[in-house]
Amino acid sequence: METLVKEHPGQTKAKPQKVTGSEAIILSLLNEGVKEVFGYPGGAIMPLYDELYKYEDKLTHYLMRHEQGAVHAAQGFSRVSGKVGVCIATSGPGATNLITGIADAQVDSTPLVCITGQVPSQLLGTSGFQEIDIIGISMPVVKWNFQVTKAEEIPEALAKAFYIASSGRPGPVLIDITKDAQFGELDFTYEKCEGIRSYKPVPKLDITSVGRAATLINESKKPLILCGHGVLLSKAGKALLEFAEKTQTPVASTLLGLSAFPPTNPLYVGMLGMHGNYGPNLKTNEADLLIAVGMRFDDRVTGNLDKYAKQAKIIHIEIDQSEIDKNVKADVAVLADAKQALQAITALVEKRMRELWIQEFKDCDAVEEEKVGKHELYPTSGPIKMAEVINLISEQTKGKAVLVTDVGQHQMIGNRYYKFNTCNSIITSGGLGTMGFALPSAFGAGVGDTKRQIIAVAGDGGIQMTIQELGALAQYKIPVKVVILNNSFLGMVRQWQQLFFDKRYASTEMTNPDFVAIAKGYGIESAHIEERENLARVLEKMLAHDGPYVLEIKVEQEENVFPMVPPGASVSEVILE
Repeated sequence: METLVKEHPGQTKAKPQKVTGSEAIILSLLNEGVKEVFGYPGGAIMPLYDELYKYEDKLTHYLMRHEQGAVHAAQGFSRVSGKVGVCIATSGPGATNLITGIADAQVDSTPLVCITGQVPSQLLGTSGFQEIDIIGISMPVVKWNFQVTKAEEIPEALAKAFYIASSGRPGPVLIDITKDAQFGELDFTYEKCEGIRSYKPVPKLDITSVGRAATLINESKKPLILCGHGVLLSKAGKALLEFAEKTQTPVASTLLGLSAFPPTNPLYVGMLGMHGNYGPNLKTNEADLLIAVGMRFDDRVTGNLDKYAKQAKIIHIEIDQSEIDKNVKADVAVLADAKQALQAITALVEKRMRELWIQEFKDCDAVEEEKVGKHELYPTSGPIKMAEVINLISEQTKGKAVLVTDVGQHQMIGNRYYKFNTCNSIITSGGLGTMGFALPSAFGAGVGDTKRQIIAVAGDGGIQMTIQELGALAQYKIPVKVVILNNSFLGMVRQWQQLFFDKRYASTEMTNPDFVAIAKGYGIESAHIEERENLARVLEKMLAHDGPYVLEIKVEQEENVFPMVPPGASVSEVILE
C-alpha cells in the first residue's frame, strides 16, 4: 500500500507506485475518504470489480438490484451524510439506467460521482456490444462529465470529479472509463483538486447587495422568508434562525427546505407550494417583501407567475447565478453562499416585533385545521387515512427519524404532517418527482446514518418501480422501515383526474400483489393492517424491530390532498376542499 505524504493543508499526495487503472480508481476513492459505494457489475466495468474484491476491507460495495437503485442509494447516502455519494455501473444499459437518478440529483443539487465502464477505446464509435455515448446522453443532466481512455488520466479525472460535485451548488458528475484504461498501468500519485481555472463555485459576497437587502428588510412591514434546500446545503440553519428571530420574520419552507428551520419555533408558518399550508400560500400575495434563501422559485412554489407576489419586493439569496431572475425578477440579488449572506445581513438589520403579521398566519392555521387537519389527522370512522399514519409515526419517533418519501399523495402528506425535529431529516425527490425513489434512497440513507431511524414511505405504485431493492435491504440487513400506503390507485394522478378530468380514472386503478408475501420472500419481517384500532400498536412493533421491516397499510382509496393550489392558479387561490 502506498505511503501518503501531506504537502500542505488540504492537499494529499502519494509516493508514486505502479498500479493498474482499476486500482487507481480505488486508491483515488480512498484518498477522497470514500468508504461506501453502490453499484452493479457488468462486462465493461469488470476490471474495477476485480480490484474491489481485493479492497473489500477498506471499501464496502453494496450490490443493488438495478442500476437505478444504485444511483438512488448514492443519493440517499449523500443527502443524509453530507458526503459525495458514489455509484458504479457498466456500459450500455448499465450506464443508461443511471440517467434518471443522475437527473434527479442534478435538479435537487445532490453531489454524486458516477463511474461507468465503457468498451475498449479502439471500439469507440463502432457500435460495439454495449457501447453507448453516455457522455452525450448525460451531458444535459450532469454538472460535469469526462471520458477516460488512458490509465494515467484516472487520478486527475476523479480528483476533479469530487471537487466539482461537492463545491458551490452541488450536483452529479459522471466519469466514463474505457476497459483498456482500467487494465492499463500508471505511476499512481493522487492530488486532491483545490480549484479549477475559470470555475468559481462560491461567488464573492457583494457588500453593496447586502446593504441594499438590509435596507429593504428594515423598511418592510410584512416580510416573509422562503427557506429552500440551499439552507441545508450550506449548513445555514443556525444563521437563518438568528436572522428570523432578530427581525421577527415568519419562515415558510419549500419541500426540500423542510427540517432546516425548527417546526416548533413560533416563527415557522409551514410549507409552501401546490400542497403546502394555507397560510404561507395565501400570505405570499400579501407580503410586502419576500426573502428567498437558497430556493429557485419553481412552478410548484409560485403557481401562476403572472399572479405571483406582484405587490412584494424580492430579495433572492442564491449561490447559482443561473437561478437569479430566471423565474422571478429580484429587486436585490445576493449572489453568495446562504450562510455567509445571512450572517452579513443579520449584522445590519434592526430588531423588529411583528406580532400582528405573525398572528395572521396563526389565523390561517386555525382555518386549515378546521377544514382539513382535524378530519385527516383524527378520523373516528371509515378507512385509515394517510395523514393519521404519518402523524402517529411522527409522535412515536418524536420527529427525530429520517423520513424518505416517494412521489405522490403520500409524499405531500408525509412531508406536511411529519414534525422534522432534527435538521437534515427529509429525503425526497423534489424537482424531478421520481417514482421509485424512496426504497433505494432509504437504503443509502441507512448506510450513511446508522444512528437515526430511517423510515421509507411509499405508495403502492411507486414501491413497485424499485421493489427489487428489498433484496439489498435483506442481504445487508439495513434496518430501514418501509411503510406502504396502499390505496390501489396511482393516487396523485387519480386526484387530478377526479378534480380536473370529470372522474375519468384512466389507467390509474391498480391490482396489487401481496406485499407481505413479497417481503417474506426476501426474508424481511412484514405485516398488513386495515383496522384503525390496531394501527398504533403495529407501528410500535415495526419501529422496535431490529432489522428491516415492511408494513402495508390499506388506506382510503379516494382520499385527496388538501390544501391545493390548482394548476394555473395563483398561490392565493389555494383551496381547502
